[in-house]
Amino acid sequence: MGRGTHTTWKVPAAHKADPDYVAAADAFALAQAVHDRRTALGITQSELARRADMTQPQISRLEGGDVTPTLPLLHRLSIALEAELNLSFKGAELLVRFAGKAA
Repeated sequence: MGRGTHTTWKVPAAHKADPDYVAAADAFALAQAVHDRRTALGITQSELARRADMTQPQISRLEGGDVTPTLPLLHRLSIALEAELNLSFKGAELLVRFAGKAA
């Protein structure tokens, strides 16, 4: 497989002290990374849901940034998306990357 995608969400300085804003930014970064990897694989939300033992509405909420996933869910998503999940925090910035596994 090719290189994975990554998403970086930079929080404006004025919002770095607002924990709700930072949490929303983190959720969006993960949501975008899941969406990017899913579409790179060419699978639907329904197929991802099947692979991750979820429902399509749950995937939709996750990709919409409305869900804070648990570690077990992140693990299932990594397997379902056939990728290694990398999360990096640097201050208020979060980098989320699903790196496709080598064939």
